[in-house]
Amino acid sequence: MFIENIMQTNVTTLPPTATIAEALRLIQEQHIRHIPIVDEEQSVIGIVSDRDIRDASPSIFDKNPKQADLHKEIQTIMSHPVITIHPLDFVEEIARIFYDEEFSSLPVVSKNQLVGIVTEKDMFYTLIQLTGTHVQSSHIEVKVPHKPGILPEVAAVFGKRKANITSLLVYPYKDDPNYKVLVFRIQTMNPSPVIQDLKEAGYELMWPNNLMEFQNYEV
Repeated sequence: MFIENIMQTNVTTLPPTATIAEALRLIQEQHIRHIPIVDEEQSVIGIVSDRDIRDASPSIFDKNPKQADLHKEIQTIMSHPVITIHPLDFVEEIARIFYDEEFSSLPVVSKNQLVGIVTEKDMFYTLIQLTGTHVQSSHIEVKVPHKPGILPEVAAVFGKRKANITSLLVYPYKDDPNYKVLVFRIQTMNPSPVIQDLKEAGYELMWPNNLMEFQNYEV
């Protein structure tokens, strides 16, 4: 999945000469957490967060607030240079940047112009979609040898039951490189027949690993 599929294109921006007061008003009115700072060509030259703006604003507990601080230009508190991403970057690769750098948003740039923004919330919702948890489904985990051709073998068991697979993930099995865990979500609320077929085919289920327990849990 590309970043362009999940990015927000209606981005609130400010020029570097805008005041901190203007930025404060925007984050309060629009309930946003980041504002990219752009020049006349819509190139990203900085970014400010709601925390940056509030830290630069007079405290409500200050008996003698310096209102002049609010009239300072936003470029005095913006972070720069800014790490940006491209619309055709892969979501899973950008997720690693969010994790490694602990970012909460990233501007999306194409041909040196701002075209969108991606936030932590966008990334989390995409994860929900990729794992299939946004639709009613049943969760099945199968431990398999890490060898070529194993995925179609296991998927064939689901195919015999005409089970609709809504998502598929592959996880490492603990620290053992000889095995993987295939995590299926299938669009049925009664996966018992598929579970039984997998067991009869000799596959080890990580979840549910006991059909009777699963049936009792469903009740």
